[in-house]
Amino acid sequence: MAKVCEICGKKPMFGNNVSHANNTTRRRFDPNLQKVRALVDGVPKRLTVCTSCLRAGKVNKNVQGRRKPTQAQA
Repeated sequence: MAKVCEICGKKPMFGNNVSHANNTTRRRFDPNLQKVRALVDGVPKRLTVCTSCLRAGKVNKNVQGRRKPTQAQA
């Protein structure tokens, strides 16, 4: 699975781990991706989306309707 946001295209970035002795080793910063059921053209679809897109409201989540509570029998 590619670590890419399907909305904004955010991908992993690369940098260095730096120790106290200033030794450097390469490391990878992955985006925070979540699997979400979203409406795409009116059809529910499972997307891999970064949390910044979710918080910005760029995704219409597919909210399944809740059942109405039945009234208690009197």
